[in-house]
Amino acid sequence: MSQAVDFAPHASAPVLAAYGYCEAVTGQQARNFAYGIRLLPTPKRRAMSALYAFSRRVDDIGDGPLDDGVKAARLEDTRALLTRVREGKVEEDDTDPVAVALAHAARVFPIPLGGLDELIDGVLMDVRGETYETWDDLKAYCRCVAGAIGRLSLGVFGTEPGARGAERAPEYADTLGLALQLTNILRDVREDAEGGRTYLPSDDLAKFGCSAGFDGPTPPEGSDFAGLVHFEVRRARTLFAEGYRLLPLLDRRSGACVAAMAGIYRRLLDRIERDPEAVLRGRVSLPGREKAYVAVRGLSGLDARHVSRLTVRRPL
Repeated sequence: MSQAVDFAPHASAPVLAAYGYCEAVTGQQARNFAYGIRLLPTPKRRAMSALYAFSRRVDDIGDGPLDDGVKAARLEDTRALLTRVREGKVEEDDTDPVAVALAHAARVFPIPLGGLDELIDGVLMDVRGETYETWDDLKAYCRCVAGAIGRLSLGVFGTEPGARGAERAPEYADTLGLALQLTNILRDVREDAEGGRTYLPSDDLAKFGCSAGFDGPTPPEGSDFAGLVHFEVRRARTLFAEGYRLLPLLDRRSGACVAAMAGIYRRLLDRIERDPEAVLRGRVSLPGREKAYVAVRGLSGLDARHVSRLTVRRPL
């Protein structure tokens, strides 16, 4: 993994304005994500905001009210814009601020832009209404919509020079993305069901008597909904444990960013585990003060040091 650039290159007024737009989008809509990236130095924070704003555009198309055919066409238009970014054909005075910011970020950092193609592929899976029979099936989807974001972010973060096991950093970033996405799926199970989407593997739903779905504030009659949630929580915790091995490979502030974002989701997972049916009654979330505490903990490096001690006992 190449070491990311960590200085602020000259940026023109149009580029700075484009970054400002992306940071405004991130601040207004990112919730958990914003708590992490505010810990980054300015160049990295701006680049992450550009990645978020582009990703948000893709997600909004998939989640919007348009007909599926129109959504698919707009997603392909967005892919064409990404191709222009990749080929260096977006000028600084382009009228699309997200494209301008992303193009600049991709010149400054070794961002693997193919990850955004994967994100578009994943959202197209949503548009087609795909369901997932096994965990391996769902994992392929999660790699598109979340693992790819982990790998894209790593392009901005870079790894510490000489970090032992740095060649596995993309694998860990991908796995951490899967952990976050599975937590999202558990948190949003009722909301997704109301939107006609089912993400949890049908094999798992059948195993715990939940194949009828989740169309109300209580579990399906006769089901072991708590058993299903606890089963998926254990899977997510395994993914977190592996993904957290990324932390010692990053510089302090990049590690703090990752630890803050992942820490918020791990605490959401704790809440879901304690009260599984809460996800059927409403959206499980953390208060702002708790998110701030997690961010401070990340900046202190506690999580990275803990993982470092574990990897000494269990070599990479």
